[in-house]
Amino acid sequence: MRVLGLETSCDETAAAVVEASDGLRGRVLADVVHTQQDVHEKWGGVVPELASRDHLQRVLPVIDEALGKAGCELGDLDGISVTRGPGLVGALLVGVQVGKSLALASRLPLVGVNHIEGHLLAVLLSEQAPSPPWLALVVSGGHTSLYVVRSLGEYEPLGHTLDDAAGEAFDKVAKLLGLPYPGGAHVDRLARTGNPQAIDFPRGLSRRSRAAFDFSFSGLKTAVLMHVREHGVPRGQALADLCASFQEAVCDALTQRAVRAARQARLPAMVICGGVAANSRLRELARERCGAEDIALYLPEPRLCTDNGAMIAMAGAHRLLRGERADPAMSADPGWRL
Repeated sequence: MRVLGLETSCDETAAAVVEASDGLRGRVLADVVHTQQDVHEKWGGVVPELASRDHLQRVLPVIDEALGKAGCELGDLDGISVTRGPGLVGALLVGVQVGKSLALASRLPLVGVNHIEGHLLAVLLSEQAPSPPWLALVVSGGHTSLYVVRSLGEYEPLGHTLDDAAGEAFDKVAKLLGLPYPGGAHVDRLARTGNPQAIDFPRGLSRRSRAAFDFSFSGLKTAVLMHVREHGVPRGQALADLCASFQEAVCDALTQRAVRAARQARLPAMVICGGVAANSRLRELARERCGAEDIALYLPEPRLCTDNGAMIAMAGAHRLLRGERADPAMSADPGWRL
């Protein structure tokens, strides 16, 4: 089955063509992503109205490019998959309406996919991928959650962030430090030459047993703000030390809870996915802690961690193979929970 996947949930316009035979593995034939970084950089964050307008301009050329790279036309496909939610409602509507229009014009089956499910199944496009069940840590700019993937289409939530997502905390701290948008990559780069023990930043919810698998990063963000108010915005090595200490606090909390969840649920494998899964320290610390607990760790390639159409195509392929079809009245659902 060849599926066209469309992703427009936030600030990337993405289209991809994926080939899947049984829903358990997939092969990327083409993957095109247009990022809106230049559009939002001067504002220091994503402006929803500007994101929607840019999607309108870019979505059809991105689809044409993906089909061209895959060497196929719409008529050569077996289905279309589109992100229905969660995300920015205006951005989602662009992708949903384009997907519905293409499906109607080409008489191809259409399916709406949850953005989080796309992240959960992106690992199936990697050379090495687990078989269910596995524990998934979804960590991005808008989401930080733990799920048990029982099977494809069956997901059990174990914990979520109670306030900021990890990626959101990275971007807000970066903005506080005067780093360019998006800030996560800049914090990661500076942290590589810093001392992660230089500043003892808090780990949220460390004493709350009832929230054993939940996350909180608002207190950490506030701690960085108070440090900057007291000492000023650092420069040079002091800036690298602050970035490393902040990053260590985030990655420590993420990996500690994820490993604990995998151990208590007796799951043999863990997948870390979402945009923050590209962070070098998170990947390093996860390898250390999973290795110590004999948990098999699967990390998608960085290109599959950030928002992309291939993960939406993969999630849609297994739903289409099961016979699912979207209702013609399907619309965007910005608050859709997995």
